[in-house]
Amino acid sequence: MNNGRVGPMEVGENIEGEQEMTSPINGGNDIQESNTEANGTVVEKKVQNGESKQMSTKKSKDETAVVVANGNGLPPKKGEESGSGGSSDTGSEKSDEEKKDEPMVGVFELFRYATKRDVLFMIIGTICALAHGTAFPLMIIVFGEMIDLFVNSGLFSGVVQQLDDLGILANLTYTQAQVIEDPDLLQSHLTYIETTDVNNTINMQVIQDAIDNDLLEVMRKFALYYIGIGCGVIVLGYCQVMFWMVASERQTHRIRTSFYSNILRQNIGWFDTNESAELNSRLTNDISKIHDGIGDKIGVFFQWMSAFVAGFTVGFVYGWKLTLVILAISPLLAVAAAIMSQLVGMTSNLELKAYAKAGAIAEEVLGAIRTVVAFGGQKKECERYDIHLVEARSLGVKKGLINGISLGVVWLIMMCAYALGFWYGAKLTRDEPENYSVGTMTIVFFSVLIGAFSLGNALPNIQSLATARGAAYTVYNITALDPPIDSYSTEGKKLEGFQGNIEIRGVEFRYPSRPEVKILHGVNLEIKRGQTVALVGSSGCGKSTIVQLLQRFYDPEAGQLLIDGVDLKDINIQWWREQIGIVSQEPVLFGTTIAENIRYGRLGVSQEEIEDAAKEANAHSFISELPDKYETLVGERGAQLSGGQKQRIAIARALVRNPKILLLDEATSALDTESEGVVQDALEKASHGRTTIVIAHRLSTIKTADAIAGFKDGLIAEKGTHSELMAKSGIYQQLVTRQSARTADDDEAEQFEKADKKKSIPNLQRQKSVHLTPVHEKKALESGEKEAEDGEKEKEKEEVDSSLKRILTMNSSEIPFILIGCFASLINGGTMPAFAIIFSEILGVFSEPDLEKQKKDIVLYAMLFVGLGVISFFAYLLQGYMFGRSGEYLTLRLRSACFKALLRQEIAYFDDHNNSVGALTTRLSTDASQVQGASGVKLGSTIMALCSVLTGVIIAFVYSWKLTLLIIAFLPLVVIGGALEMQMMQGAAGKNKEALEAAGKVAIESIENIRTVASLTREDMFRKKFGDELDTPYRGALKKAHVIGISFSMSQAAMFFAYAASFWLGAYLIQKSEVDYVDVFKAFSAIIFGGMAIGNASSFAPDAGKAEASAKEIFRLLDKRPEIDSESTEGQELTQYNSNIQFTNVTFRYPTRPDTQVLQGLNLDVGQGQTVALVGSSGCGKSTTVQLTERFYEPEGGSVCLDGHNLTDLNLQWLRSQIGIVSQEPTLFDRTIAQNIAYGDNNRDIPMDEIIAAARKANIHDFIASLPDGYDTNVGEKGAQLSGGQKQRVAIARALVRNPKILLLDEATSALDTESEKIVQEALDRAREGRTCITIAHRLSTIQNADKICVIRHGVVTEQGRHNELMQKQGFYHKLNMAQARKK
Repeated sequence: MNNGRVGPMEVGENIEGEQEMTSPINGGNDIQESNTEANGTVVEKKVQNGESKQMSTKKSKDETAVVVANGNGLPPKKGEESGSGGSSDTGSEKSDEEKKDEPMVGVFELFRYATKRDVLFMIIGTICALAHGTAFPLMIIVFGEMIDLFVNSGLFSGVVQQLDDLGILANLTYTQAQVIEDPDLLQSHLTYIETTDVNNTINMQVIQDAIDNDLLEVMRKFALYYIGIGCGVIVLGYCQVMFWMVASERQTHRIRTSFYSNILRQNIGWFDTNESAELNSRLTNDISKIHDGIGDKIGVFFQWMSAFVAGFTVGFVYGWKLTLVILAISPLLAVAAAIMSQLVGMTSNLELKAYAKAGAIAEEVLGAIRTVVAFGGQKKECERYDIHLVEARSLGVKKGLINGISLGVVWLIMMCAYALGFWYGAKLTRDEPENYSVGTMTIVFFSVLIGAFSLGNALPNIQSLATARGAAYTVYNITALDPPIDSYSTEGKKLEGFQGNIEIRGVEFRYPSRPEVKILHGVNLEIKRGQTVALVGSSGCGKSTIVQLLQRFYDPEAGQLLIDGVDLKDINIQWWREQIGIVSQEPVLFGTTIAENIRYGRLGVSQEEIEDAAKEANAHSFISELPDKYETLVGERGAQLSGGQKQRIAIARALVRNPKILLLDEATSALDTESEGVVQDALEKASHGRTTIVIAHRLSTIKTADAIAGFKDGLIAEKGTHSELMAKSGIYQQLVTRQSARTADDDEAEQFEKADKKKSIPNLQRQKSVHLTPVHEKKALESGEKEAEDGEKEKEKEEVDSSLKRILTMNSSEIPFILIGCFASLINGGTMPAFAIIFSEILGVFSEPDLEKQKKDIVLYAMLFVGLGVISFFAYLLQGYMFGRSGEYLTLRLRSACFKALLRQEIAYFDDHNNSVGALTTRLSTDASQVQGASGVKLGSTIMALCSVLTGVIIAFVYSWKLTLLIIAFLPLVVIGGALEMQMMQGAAGKNKEALEAAGKVAIESIENIRTVASLTREDMFRKKFGDELDTPYRGALKKAHVIGISFSMSQAAMFFAYAASFWLGAYLIQKSEVDYVDVFKAFSAIIFGGMAIGNASSFAPDAGKAEASAKEIFRLLDKRPEIDSESTEGQELTQYNSNIQFTNVTFRYPTRPDTQVLQGLNLDVGQGQTVALVGSSGCGKSTTVQLTERFYEPEGGSVCLDGHNLTDLNLQWLRSQIGIVSQEPTLFDRTIAQNIAYGDNNRDIPMDEIIAAARKANIHDFIASLPDGYDTNVGEKGAQLSGGQKQRVAIARALVRNPKILLLDEATSALDTESEKIVQEALDRAREGRTCITIAHRLSTIQNADKICVIRHGVVTEQGRHNELMQKQGFYHKLNMAQARKK
């Protein structure tokens, strides 16, 4: 906050200070940049394309609702661009127009979330601000009258000199000093003086004035006035800041919760076209902008507006002619300020868009870090990230130049105003002495200037308001958006005596995000109460779509879904979803305890019911073996559990609801043989008396279904029981025949497991069995949290060199620019002291009795003012451009370096819950810009301030050391006020950032998994959780408002007290003849005008505080040398080698869970060209083996070798380039299919024919060719536009395209349907030829032809051999196969 002061410094400092604070490159505002594409500017055309097509499937009423929101809401995934074929329609154009016409909400609408109490607070805050604003003009009145007093004292000194020259004083036996100290001595000698002065050269009026007005007495009165105004400022300043801050915190809190709440309420179709990353960015950044725009800056705006009105009023009252002359220049100031904010706003928005794109890339890459690292994509991702940063940088440099020019123009105009004002004012004092004294001239002049400058100071605060209005436009639109399918709706029937009969009648459907692809072409299906109906067919035929329509995630384009004869649209949606239990193919767990995850199924269930559900889902036994049992944290997205364990918890969650309708979408696909049979039995038991719809690729699991419906091309081609359909020889029969050609699906060897349990070591929790986690990293378990806390403490102790010197070293290539900028700042710093001297000299001119000499001197000083203005113009221009340029280059370098450093970290770094994707992307965007805030523009302001103060102090000491010391005594008050504020900002920045991050995690988790949240109807629960997380920072912020208010008001008031003391001492020194009044003014003005620069220090405070914290974070990251450094060039690269892999006595535990031993002395040999299959129950260490082969982690003991060379001795990049990997839940990037496949080899450009060849091998070419855009089809965020099987095949093509020597297949075919699996399996068999291959499979049928099968139990290999050998051994493997044969 700026300390407003009298005099010209106010405008420069405040405009610059405030402008910088609103500038988006500046500290604090950069999170906002990270993803604010649609903030009040044009949204890419694809937004409207995707949206308008989405709308075409809705009724016209819904259409309008969605246009309003989405025209200004979030851009859809880039995938929609190709989806919409680039075409545009009227809806989109119209929405584009709307966007341009109305990019902001109305000013009053911005406060639509204010309650009566907030309004009251804002009114009180405004009244205090208005009163506070009048303090400066009032002070100028006192100041002007005081100047008259001082000028009169100067005139009296001149008269005393005359008396001395005439010998009168000698006759009266007085000295000059005695008379000046006590003019009353002349009282009794007035007649004598008059008679002696025969030539009438002595001005008797001056003597009479001096006798009537004792200098010290009058000065004491003025001092009291100053103190009174100062006390008023303390109270008013505090109330102004505190009330506005409190009101703003309260409203922001309300906006955050309403926005989040309404996002959760949207229909799933809306989420398909709005990226979750964007939504989270709006939740954190856009709302922070609104917070910034409706807070104390509005109070400051009213304060300056009041000063503006009061200043002009005082001016007109004291001298309307001079006021009008000065006013002639004022519009120029206003125009300059307006053009400046317009230009800055424009470049800021473009810059934000560029940063938003960079932020989206960072989020995607960090979310899929394992895939990026496995395929060596770090360099490619850094380049992709940098492209958007470069775009933002050039816009930032332009903005710096615009800022510099604008400030320069303001100063030039201002100095010309001084010149004109003083010249004309002096003329008026000569022409109309009865109306204009020097004091009156000063009052008018400064009052009008304060008025004009105050207007300039008010405008940057309006820029914050404008930014807030732009951000609010989108946020409020989303908050007010009524979804076509409203999950909060209380309308609709709740069926009494609900039976559970379902009829699907003539349903046609296409996804809003892909309107050109029709999925269902008129499906008819009847499901009677209590029936189990299975849906079968190849990937992408519409099976899962039926499940989504039944949950009413979407409404059909045509046809109806009838429940007990009632249209689903007429049924209360929340009640309906409560009746459904769903278990899907990739179950989502939330980052809380196991018990809590099951409780999400039905709130208010007892522990006993939770355990019963877990027992039914065959999860109770593994949960009981965990150290914390049901209170074990499962990690982000359940990452601490294996696929099978997650699936069983999801089943328990569905069963605990006791649903009438059960939807099983590939519910057992992720389970290993040990679990599947029992879970399958549990599901069959659970489906008794319930209407059940099952989707299965494994046909063995659905033989007992009451009816089986075979899908083909979006229609039901056949329906009947297993035996009826087998007799028909249709689709179903073909699928079954293909599957029977292999061994049927794997099951649980239940009896063996029971017998074996007695001897087994408890299987503690482990890292996710799935190798490449599809999205986010892991949270630590409770057992690991203590370590995490200790780590935090250690981290605090760690000293990081984050000095300004180091920051400048990073900026070294811009040193010439920084030096020129510093030189310009020094010149700017010297302008204020120079102004002070010219100003004092002008006041001195008025005690010159010779009017002609007075006239000449005034012209000289006026010209000096103009010269000062020209110098300022060029200095500000240089300062703005040079620092803008160096700062932007530094930001790019820091962001780029941080992103690169993040990609360089070992995988364990991302397992730490402090480094979740949300937290890392937030830090990435905010930290760099805050450091730049301290080194770029702000460095200039600091140098300027220091130069002003130092020059001022030196000048002051030259003219009056006593006065200087007194004034300096007051500077600490100003500095302490600024420092207090800085402390508060730093504290608030740290704590609030962390607390808001916690709320952000809740938001990200629920928005990314919105399907699960919606199907569980847990929107309310997440709203409450989000509210609880916000509560602490909210309460903290309310308390801080008081402290910031006090420190602001104290630092504002200190100046008034300084005036009181300084001028009283000045008067005393004049009376003692130690100085004359011109010297008093030189000393005083030099320090005060120079000291105003410290006002800038308080606007610099937040940046300095945040910058230091951010610099520490950045350099901590940059200095961190990962144990497994993917950038390292060290290590051997084998030219000739056989790809033999040996695990020797390998022990391992995950860094986040040091108390859980995963591998307990694993020995494993994989010979060149061999295929070794690893089998075993979930959590036994199979996937860990794969992760150690990729060298994601180092083993704790033992060694992993390639051809006898320990992996730690090999070059890491080379090693990973030899390995191809396909995992159970593959991660695809938001790019085209061709780019995703080419990602398999990032060391070269892959020609299209190789991409197509790889796609053919993976049996995906025909599908891709059938798409409208073929290989240029965008797969959407995380591959969302493709089905599970399609994603898996693209991932296989990606692994094959790099032609690896070693192939790792982690459940590579688990997500495939029967039609694709066989062909992909053959493709994989072909791909394995001549390659060393490690494959993990729960389905034993896929590995019977492996060269070696290893059974891993509890972290060691318990049996190994070929299929036949192991069958003869009659061990664990034999039991699994026998169970499978029985099932078949």
